Amino acid sequence: MTKLQVAIDLLTTEAALELAHKVAPYVDIIELGTPLIKSEGLKVVTAMKAAFPDKLIFADMKIADTGFLEAEIAFLAGADLVTVMGAVDNATIKGAVEAAKKHGKKVVVDTIGVKNRVERAQEVTAFGVAFVELHAGLDEQTLAGYSVQTLISEGKLAKVPFSVAGGVNIDTIKDVVAAGADVAVAGGAIYGAEDPAAAAKALKEAINSVTVA
Repeated sequence: MTKLQVAIDLLTTEAALELAHKVAPYVDIIELGTPLIKSEGLKVVTAMKAAFPDKLIFADMKIADTGFLEAEIAFLAGADLVTVMGAVDNATIKGAVEAAKKHGKKVVVDTIGVKNRVERAQEVTAFGVAFVELHAGLDEQTLAGYSVQTLISEGKLAKVPFSVAGGVNIDTIKDVVAAGADVAVAGGAIYGAEDPAAAAKALKEAINSVTVA
């Protein structure tokens, strides 16, 4: 069953916790976005794990160097999953995976900036990452012609464990699930909604309604 991940791109611990309390009944993974971590530091990771010990806490660290060190810092703060950039040297990804194994946690590779996402997803999966996030950032999503369907198609082609992030909403989430995604990541579709809890509930119900062959 595809997991639902909420990406929290707010800027304070208080706002993040407030949103998380509203949507926690409907999500499997709580992601603390890069702007939030840069604004508040890893204390927000610790606070979120303390508030929701039964949820997977995803620290979107976007690690670009010193893979072992930066991953370990996040794991010690309470993160269950951390991101490493797919465009960096293989040694950085392998270092993060080593830290994950040491702490019983997991690494996700983020494909922002990767030119051939399918090929790179297959390469990094061999290093022992949990899954690959086929990801179009907020800037890329504003470009003319962008469609989340591109990421969905790449997930099908890659044939590795993957998530989709970048325009996942109530209109597209069934396609994400049908493509076999391990995780569907929704950010603005939840935190930008008038009623975030209702939005998260609707997304979860949509996931549960899809039968994957």
